[in-house]
Amino acid sequence: MRVLGIDCGTEYTGYGIVDLLDDERLVCVTCGAIKVSPREPMPTRLSRISVGLHELICEHRPDRVAIEDVFYAVNVKSALKLGQVRGVAMLAAATAGLEVAEYSPLSIKSAVVGYGEAEKHQVQQMVTRLLNLDQVPESPDAADALAIAICHLHTAATKERQVG
Repeated sequence: MRVLGIDCGTEYTGYGIVDLLDDERLVCVTCGAIKVSPREPMPTRLSRISVGLHELICEHRPDRVAIEDVFYAVNVKSALKLGQVRGVAMLAAATAGLEVAEYSPLSIKSAVVGYGEAEKHQVQQMVTRLLNLDQVPESPDAADALAIAICHLHTAATKERQVG
């Protein structure tokens, strides 16, 4: 199974694509961040994010998409902007015919670190270890997106074992 994890943001939208191989190993296919300027109008930023995600989906053909659920925003305006980015991410996935799974930050941290209150650097270290990467992903947003993808793969594998 190949999962595209998306860490939605109004300046940096992180992405990470992870494969779960037949031998249960997790492999990072690609990761990074779509950077948009806060000086650009919001519709332009949303368009850039949409195009970037569409290109990733077309190039790497994930089976599923996983995103982080909105949990906290500094203020209402920030929450609304983040919601717009999440909407664009969901639309990009749905347009490609992909299911979207949403996970809370607590679920993501629990799946990756084993502790829902883990610090950002702990998540980054575990992502690096679980994917056998040479170094921590350069972008913290990419590391978070990889964590979201790993969370989905762990969750899907657990559900499959329970059903089967």
